[in-house]
Amino acid sequence: MPTAIEYAADLVASVRDDPAERVALMRSLYEAEPGHPELHLPYRRAALGFMGWQLKRGLLNPLDGQAPGSPWWRAVNERLLRDTAEARAHLLGLGGPPSSWSARCCIEFAERPSSRGWYRAHNASVVAAYLDHRELAESETHPERFFINLILVRVLFAHALVAAPRLALSWLWSTGPVLGDPRLTFTGIFVSLSRVMPDSYPLTRDLQWYVDHEGGFGRLLDLGLIQPRFDDLYAWSAAELGITELATLMQDGVPTYAWDPADAEPWNPAAGRWARTARSLLPAAGRRG
Repeated sequence: MPTAIEYAADLVASVRDDPAERVALMRSLYEAEPGHPELHLPYRRAALGFMGWQLKRGLLNPLDGQAPGSPWWRAVNERLLRDTAEARAHLLGLGGPPSSWSARCCIEFAERPSSRGWYRAHNASVVAAYLDHRELAESETHPERFFINLILVRVLFAHALVAAPRLALSWLWSTGPVLGDPRLTFTGIFVSLSRVMPDSYPLTRDLQWYVDHEGGFGRLLDLGLIQPRFDDLYAWSAAELGITELATLMQDGVPTYAWDPADAEPWNPAAGRWARTARSLLPAAGRRG
């Protein structure tokens, strides 16, 4: 009988160069065994929403195909798949110690499903993959690296809505667990990006074009709510996930993952009227008055 680690490695290897099968594998990992309650199925929408956006852009395509995917995105996705599969293996009774801290977080979610547990498992896997594959990220284009950071910012904020709602929403904190519930709203974080970024990879325009065209709710979310909380969000997330190195990926309000902290302008644009209103109504800690 294979160990949980071996079981997960074999599953992931079998779908490595088939993007649709990667999605199918993730879908299956949230389904209950016959005769067991569907405790994890409600969270599948969030997991598939994150993957669906990657699939649509071709990020998971084989590297030797006509439209090669992204080595970095493929590696991050593979970490999510492997950790989730390893957690499933433990539910099936396969033995062995967890392969990593992020896998342990996924096992804990699998054993006791909850919204906070799902974010902790998902984001621990994502952050671990970010840290493990920094060199691959460095080879991505300037706009791609901006959005790689932006997506991390947004998934961390979504976690905070559920687990630290006062940090995320100030006096409106009681709505956080509902707004951030991964069973209901998580995929919306990525929808606004998909309206700006083309369905292809790599990105070919200048970063400013993408920033100027995002607009709408995504821009309000970034500038009105999240940007004033950058430093506190990363410090809290590092403690919540048990990954201290995460806190180093934010420096004086500038995300620094595969990003020069001196290149601060894209992270500090002028806030529009609605973003200023959001900052005034829902001030970050220490910014009241």
